[in-house]
Amino acid sequence: MDTVIAGLVGLLVGGVAGFVVRNTIGASNARSAEAQANKLLLEAGEEAARTRAEGLQESKDEATRMRRETEEDLRHRREEVGRLERRITETEADLRERGQRMDARTAELKEREDKLTFVREQLEKATDQHKAQLERIAGMTSAEAREQLASQVVDEAKRGAMAQVREIEQRAREEGEERARKIVTIAIQRVASEQTAESSVSVFTLPSEDMKGRIIGREGRNIRAFEAATGVNIIIDDTPEAVVLSCFDPVRREAARMTLEKLVQDGRIQPARIEEVHERSVRDLEEQIRKSGEDAVAEVGLTDVHPELIKLLGRLQYRTSYGQNVLKHLVESSHIASALAAEIGIDPTIAKRGAFLHDIGKAVTHEVEGSHAIIGAEIARRLKEDLEVVHCIESHHGEVEQRTVHAVLAQIADSISGGRPGARRESLETYIKRLERLEEICTAHEGVEKVFAMQAGREVRVMVTPGDVDDLQAQTIARDIAKQVEEELQYPGQIKISVIRETRATEFAR
Repeated sequence: MDTVIAGLVGLLVGGVAGFVVRNTIGASNARSAEAQANKLLLEAGEEAARTRAEGLQESKDEATRMRRETEEDLRHRREEVGRLERRITETEADLRERGQRMDARTAELKEREDKLTFVREQLEKATDQHKAQLERIAGMTSAEAREQLASQVVDEAKRGAMAQVREIEQRAREEGEERARKIVTIAIQRVASEQTAESSVSVFTLPSEDMKGRIIGREGRNIRAFEAATGVNIIIDDTPEAVVLSCFDPVRREAARMTLEKLVQDGRIQPARIEEVHERSVRDLEEQIRKSGEDAVAEVGLTDVHPELIKLLGRLQYRTSYGQNVLKHLVESSHIASALAAEIGIDPTIAKRGAFLHDIGKAVTHEVEGSHAIIGAEIARRLKEDLEVVHCIESHHGEVEQRTVHAVLAQIADSISGGRPGARRESLETYIKRLERLEEICTAHEGVEKVFAMQAGREVRVMVTPGDVDDLQAQTIARDIAKQVEEELQYPGQIKISVIRETRATEFAR
């Protein structure tokens, strides 16, 4: 019995001990698992914080980069706006100054007009009084007396003058035609010149079509900078791989062409670069101009030519007249004048120099208003040229009466060089307008029946009615037409006016 009890007690004690041991082991495992979970949570939190920090840093960097690009773009825009504002301010100041000058000029003209009106009124009163006295003395009105006197004087003067002119012309023609033909023929034969083939249009060829976009630049800033720096307009149209440079000044247009050529070759087209390249191109062009002038002087064989004249001569290398290169025209005219002077037995030096410099004023006609003959004479006089050479320059278009043989030779050489076949050309539109104006001038004279323009407008034949126009009147009509054509039309060479008066007697035998 005691043994059984002891066994039960032992069994009970063992069960309690096992339960306690199991609880102890379970608690230990639970604490270990909790510690492991806390460790994993801590590591996950650190990883999330690290990822969040890296994301924030990348966002900050991206925001900084975008802000920098935006500020750079805003800076460029502000600079462009500033340049535009400066240009507008300068333009407004210039316009304001011009307005003030115009106001002053208007006031001065108004004052002069008032004075002239007063003087005119006084003269009209005096004229009326004088007219009334003459009418009382003569017994006829002033209009009748003036008309009768003018008719008689004009008719007698025309007849006497035309008879004398015909006699002088006939005698001069008989004596001098053969000699003049020989001299001019020899002079022309001694000069071998090329035909006109140059064009005043500057078309620049691009290596590719993409280059047009680079020339324009972002929002057009490159093309604006180019036009502002060079003073030349760029015309970009649908023409493949080509742009057109437009400017009235050929020297400025050539400098722009050189600038664009260097920019396209280099590939870097931006406003600062454009100004730099243009300055270099201008220096290169000035060197080319000087060399062209020196070469022309050497070809003609002149000495002691002022450096300023050499520079102006070089500028004429880029100037054309009816398609004819002006510098080559001067060289050709110089040779012709020298040959003519040698043929008639005078010193060719003055004639050669005068013919070589006769169009020097065309180098600055874009900058100075007035006739190129008068402008060229003023330049030559200022640079201490010989007075006979100055006279050749100022008189070669008849604006100053010719006083020397050398001036006549310079004008003849100019006409031969410009009027020879192949020397000059003109557009179809200008040619048609000139022919139409020629016919209008001729038909406006009384007694003209028909007009025929021949030889491309170099000769005009005018048919007159024989019953209304006699021989002397026909000669008068020819001279009047020639004078009017010289005053109103621009043309190369000369135009021959022939007035034809023909009388026909017709009968029928029946």
